[in-house]
Amino acid sequence: MYQINDKVTTKLLRWYIENQRVLPWRGQKDPYKIWLSEIIMQQTRVVQGTPYYLKIVDRFPEIATLAEAEEQEVLKFWQGLGYYSRARNMHHTAKTVVSKYNGVFPSEYKDILKLKGIGPYTAAAIASIAFNKPYAALDGNVYRVLSRLFGITMPVNENGAANIFQKLADELLDRKEPGQFNEAIMEFGATLCLPKNPLCEMCPVIMHCEAKKQGIENTLPIKIALKAVKSRYFHYLLIKHDTHLYLKEREAGDIWQGLFDLPLIEKENSLLLDEKDVRNFLNNEEVILKPLKKINHKLTHQRLEITFYEAHINMESSLLNGKSILVDLESLKQYPLPKPIELFLNDYLCNPKIW
Repeated sequence: MYQINDKVTTKLLRWYIENQRVLPWRGQKDPYKIWLSEIIMQQTRVVQGTPYYLKIVDRFPEIATLAEAEEQEVLKFWQGLGYYSRARNMHHTAKTVVSKYNGVFPSEYKDILKLKGIGPYTAAAIASIAFNKPYAALDGNVYRVLSRLFGITMPVNENGAANIFQKLADELLDRKEPGQFNEAIMEFGATLCLPKNPLCEMCPVIMHCEAKKQGIENTLPIKIALKAVKSRYFHYLLIKHDTHLYLKEREAGDIWQGLFDLPLIEKENSLLLDEKDVRNFLNNEEVILKPLKKINHKLTHQRLEITFYEAHINMESSLLNGKSILVDLESLKQYPLPKPIELFLNDYLCNPKIW
């Protein structure tokens, strides 16, 4: 159906050798560090993820060090990257490698794929880059490059599309240097074959690009919108007691699982809380309520409108029935917090009178 030109593979490899970015994990053969970089860079821009990679490798230089850490510490190091299930899966996998593989990262694709949080793309990247195994890595960049090279108008998330794209990636793969080729095509997508306004004038394979020939390079790849963005309205209560503040750990089954935030009232609309709302939440305790600040925070499929309040209450309130903990303000940095909560508290506690 689609004709493979061997010159594309050769040209992409030559382009990569001459133009690759200098990145701290580039040229790395340690599967642990390759795995870390791949997990961190999922849904994350390189400029944002690089400092996280460096500090995580510095704190956890070996997989055994990561396995021995407490989950709360791992989440704290991950704080701000989002998609916290990545950090929890990463921690789980580190423990698995230590317990099942004696601390040695498995080298076979099928074994790598069994590890928690590792899908076909990440398994192929690790197997090819660390162990020179002939597996083509298919990430968002590669989907985009292939859809344009071959002029594929089929939506990339339609049933059956993954098999078509994987077959094309497999056929283009350089069998002698699979890891280098995977890095080359991903790097090409990340730096030249951009989602918007691709740099076609600098493209080493432009004469082979069907999308360019047809003038549809800016419309590919096509993706079907599958999930609507949901709006949620969070109302956080800042409850202080001398030099302490109440936090609570977020439970499983929702965003920010395992992180700590403030006592929360979630409503179905953006209307401000009144004292009656808070009294009901606090089981009819007396309360003095002061709105502080409203912010918006976007997640992949959720839009959060967050309002913060000072709530002055009777400190024996049954709100604190085991669901909240009293934390000294000096110890806040030890707790992994969602980014909007961390930013607000840093600002508020440094400048409480500006509100």
